[in-house]
Amino acid sequence: MARIGNYPTTFEERKNISITDLRKWKYLEPNTWKTGTLTWSRNGNPNGCIGIIVVINDKEAYLTLSYTVNKEKAINYQVPLIKAASNLGKGYVWYFHCPFTNKLCRKLYQYNDYFLHRSAINGYYEKQIQSKKYRDLEKVYGPAFRVDKLYEELYSRHFRMFYKGKPTKRYLKIMVQLKAAEGVSEKDFINAMCKRK
Repeated sequence: MARIGNYPTTFEERKNISITDLRKWKYLEPNTWKTGTLTWSRNGNPNGCIGIIVVINDKEAYLTLSYTVNKEKAINYQVPLIKAASNLGKGYVWYFHCPFTNKLCRKLYQYNDYFLHRSAINGYYEKQIQSKKYRDLEKVYGPAFRVDKLYEELYSRHFRMFYKGKPTKRYLKIMVQLKAAEGVSEKDFINAMCKRK
């Protein structure tokens, strides 16, 4: 009988709360008291939601998380928000102060019943658990796997192709990857797959 696979849940698969999203949704404005709901879905099917409250004023800054686990355990706790000067010398950057690990982070991941800093979770990123075969294929044919995502990013609403009349580094990088993807033929890819079996 074959052994049952023991595949770890990756960080990319876990529900998470990020500073980037809160900033994009205008939760991190000065003198804010804002409530809302975060929802997650997988393959278009909702698989979780939590209520949030963000409070930012001269005395304090925190995120309150409120949700129910397994339809019976009510959880409600605060995550302090810390504002630190940017290392670029302009403005500041927001961080979560994880109440369980006392570490600063820009993303909290759900583990068991709570949202935590990644160091509290025995987890992996997808890249860390890819097979050697897949990593080799990714080196040669990676851009061909990501063509849809590259075009999606290239034509997203706020993507900047040029700055002060010059192409941005990100734009140039995407164009190099798209050109590499155009050079990949289906025949070459099938031959590479057959050789590695």
